[in-house]
Amino acid sequence: MNKSKKLKELLNSEETLIIPDAYDPVSARLVEMAGFKAVQCSGYSFSIAAARPKEIDISRNENLEITRRMVNAVGVPVMADAEDGYGDAMEVKRTVQAFMDAGVAGLNLEDQLLDGSHGVSIISSEAMVEKIRVAKETTESENPDFIINARTDALKSLDNREDALNLAAERANQYLDAGADLTFAPYVETIEEVKTLKKEVKGPLSVAAGMPYNIKNFSITDLEDLGVERVSLPTLLIYSSLKAIKNSLNHIKKDSLMELDDKDLLYDIKDLKDLIRL
Repeated sequence: MNKSKKLKELLNSEETLIIPDAYDPVSARLVEMAGFKAVQCSGYSFSIAAARPKEIDISRNENLEITRRMVNAVGVPVMADAEDGYGDAMEVKRTVQAFMDAGVAGLNLEDQLLDGSHGVSIISSEAMVEKIRVAKETTESENPDFIINARTDALKSLDNREDALNLAAERANQYLDAGADLTFAPYVETIEEVKTLKKEVKGPLSVAAGMPYNIKNFSITDLEDLGVERVSLPTLLIYSSLKAIKNSLNHIKKDSLMELDDKDLLYDIKDLKDLIRL
C-alpha cells in the first residue's frame, strides 16, 4: 500500500496516532520496533544531533539526506519536517517535490519565520495559505494521498495567552480550509488549552506532548480521551539518548563501569541483530 494512503488511514481512524519524532535512521528503526505505526522527523532534533546552534543551521539538502536515510531504514510511513518550506511559495513547490522524491508519506509545513532571530515570529496567514495551496497542488498528480500537516506557531507569537490561543485556532482553520490534511499547534501548555483548540479547530488536530512546558500537565491518555487525532513527541528521543550517553560516560570517567546495569544499557545479541538487521 502507498505509505501516504496508509498514513491517511491512520489519521482518519478513531484511534489517536502517536508518532514519536526520530533524529536518525537507528532512532527511526527503534520507533518502528517499539510498535509505533509511523515516524516523525524533527528538524530541531537533527540540529541537536549535528551539534548545530540553531535549527536553521540544518540546510534543506542536509534535512533531505537525513530524512531519506530514515525512510530507507523503516517500513512504516515517515513524515518529514519541511520547516517553513525553505522560502516562498515557489520554493515550497521545490521542497515538497524533493521530499516526495525522498519517499516520505507526508510533511510538516510551518508558518514560523526561520530567520535565525530571537523569539518566534510568524508570516502572514495569506502567505501561509498560499504555501499550503502550492504544496497540495504539487502533490495532487503524483501522490494525492500525500499528507500536509500545517503547523502554526501562533501560541509563541503573542504575549497575551488568550489572544495567542484564539489566533492559533483561527490560523488552524484557515490552513485546513486551504487544503491541509491536519493542523499542528505546538506550545500547548495545559489540558484546558487542548480542550479549547479541539473545540474551535474544525478538523484534525495535532498536539505536541512530552515537552518541558507540558510534560507534567497532561498525558497521552488525556489527549486520546479528548479525541486528538495526532500526538507527536518532538524532543523525547534525542533528550533521552543524550542523557543515557552522558550517564554512561560519567560512569566510565569515574571508573564505576561495574555499577552499570547491563540489562538497562546493553542489547543482547538478538536485539542487536533485530535493530541493524544483520
